[in-house]
Amino acid sequence: MARIKTDKDITKKDVILNAASNLFRQRGYKAASMRDLAEKIGIEAASLYNHIRSKSELLYDICFNTANIYNDYLESVENSKEPYLKKVELILRFLINQMIENFDDVVVADREWVHLEDAYLSSYQTMKHNYRKRINHIITKGIEAGEIKEINVPSTIWLLLHAINGIESWHRSKTQIPPEELEENMISILIGGMKKVN
Repeated sequence: MARIKTDKDITKKDVILNAASNLFRQRGYKAASMRDLAEKIGIEAASLYNHIRSKSELLYDICFNTANIYNDYLESVENSKEPYLKKVELILRFLINQMIENFDDVVVADREWVHLEDAYLSSYQTMKHNYRKRINHIITKGIEAGEIKEINVPSTIWLLLHAINGIESWHRSKTQIPPEELEENMISILIGGMKKVN
């Protein structure tokens, strides 16, 4: 019987989660089966249950692990002494890099969370709402401090997040610019558009 291949710094559960994340992004959570997942990993479907309880557990782990990473970084920015516009820049750079480096996890957490079990659905939705609320607070404070131009904050957040979600097109592009160049271009446009000109 084939076994799950692991590296020194990755567990069997991590291998399963990474494969599940890629599969859920490509096919959608509902359409992806445990048999598909086992085939992707190269093991028998029954063997998966030696390491996980269910497909729903995988979605829970992907969504909440991603949310916790996002919240931890946001908290570090909130607690920093940086000016408000710089805080927005740091958050955007983080989000851009997550979309580049952890594409599968981010897309699944952003799109497939609606399939979480009822016990976790409202909790995750609250986390998403509070995340935007905290960014709203930073931008609002930046406007009050004169660092950010007078803008409609909710629509600005919507535009920023949708611009970053657009990195999905970069992943599909046959003529990708380097990720560092992509990041700098986006920051130049997004932060430049928010900066108050005296």
